[in-house]
Amino acid sequence: MYLVAFFLTYILVLYRIRNENYDYSKETIQNCFVWAIAGLIIGARLGYVLFYNFEYYLHHPLQIILPFDFAGGFRYVGISGMSYHGGAIGVLLASIIFCRKHKINFWRFADLFCPAIPLGYTFGRIGNFINGELYGRVTTVPWGMYFPLDPYHRLRHPSQLYEAFFEGIFLFTILWIMRKKKYFDGFLFSLYLIGYGTVRFFIEFFRAADPQLGFVFGMLTMGQVLCLIMVFFGIAVMITKKSVKI
Repeated sequence: MYLVAFFLTYILVLYRIRNENYDYSKETIQNCFVWAIAGLIIGARLGYVLFYNFEYYLHHPLQIILPFDFAGGFRYVGISGMSYHGGAIGVLLASIIFCRKHKINFWRFADLFCPAIPLGYTFGRIGNFINGELYGRVTTVPWGMYFPLDPYHRLRHPSQLYEAFFEGIFLFTILWIMRKKKYFDGFLFSLYLIGYGTVRFFIEFFRAADPQLGFVFGMLTMGQVLCLIMVFFGIAVMITKKSVKI
């Protein structure tokens, strides 16, 4: 699903270069993807460690990068746990470094990518659904489902499918329609931050809280807290860059 998401983003970015006023070469985009993929993997993993399970990994630091547990012997435990927000931070930092290195306007470059990115989330969330992971909260709705990984075997929201539609198809449609608006460099980037953060914040009300954390601020999950920060950052970028006149 990661490969499908990256491939779709790559194809859509090249489509924009061919049909819109962007003068980047295919080699530049390919090189950027190498940086972005590395930033995503490293950021997503470290984000999960820091945001979602810091205390555990503080006592098991080797499991951050190694699939083994050396406490009381030697056993294979695998590597699991990736954070979207950590991945987003990783991609952002990698992209900033890449743009500085190649003397590229970061804001314009980000505007090129942002409308293409959300469609990849559709496949990522479908992957979560196929794996039966990141399922929703207990429900009585007629489309509720049972997930084999649920230790309580309760009827739950298929929140992965909600996210596939709203974080993926819905957000992609909005950004793709808005992609030719020339308000200012960074507009689509800020709109992406606000849009994803808002959509994810509300879907989190249907998604089960992480069992090791539960709710962190009243009825808010860690994902919702991070989404609020994301929205505020997007608003700050929009205000700082330029006021939008509609």
